[in-house]
Amino acid sequence: MRKSISNLPFKGTAEQEQKLKQVIEAHKDQRGAVMPVLQEAQAIYGYLPIEVQSMIAEGLNVPIEEVYGVSTFYSQFSLSAKGEYNISVCLGTACYVKGSGDILNKLTELLHINPEETTEDGKFSLTACRCIGACGLAPVLTVNDDVYGRLTVDDVEDILKKYQ
Repeated sequence: MRKSISNLPFKGTAEQEQKLKQVIEAHKDQRGAVMPVLQEAQAIYGYLPIEVQSMIAEGLNVPIEEVYGVSTFYSQFSLSAKGEYNISVCLGTACYVKGSGDILNKLTELLHINPEETTEDGKFSLTACRCIGACGLAPVLTVNDDVYGRLTVDDVEDILKKYQ
């Protein structure tokens, strides 16, 4: 699945930028610095918008293509901002066989976003994950730290209403 670039404008703060500059400076002369700097940058910003990737590339004196390549290759990195409520639908084997694909489709229909996107108001983001380790509850989705299991498509609207 292709990671999408954030559909929301970048809103970094001066404090975040200063923290990122400190991280870059600490790793500047290390081989393989892109990965640890990206990890720390995501911890600072919550995701890796192109503006942050550009700062990293410039600060480490590496091509932006290298930074972008690493950030899109590893699933731990997100290029899109997360909403106030991050909905994650498990598409692991047990969940998928029991209908999680239909649940994901219903969420995209109701929220008018695709996986790895955030609603325009910043309230909801949607992700599809491979397995959350709750196979006995399949199909499963999470909203932040809340876990919902043994779902049907008919459950989706009621779950969303709890967060609106």
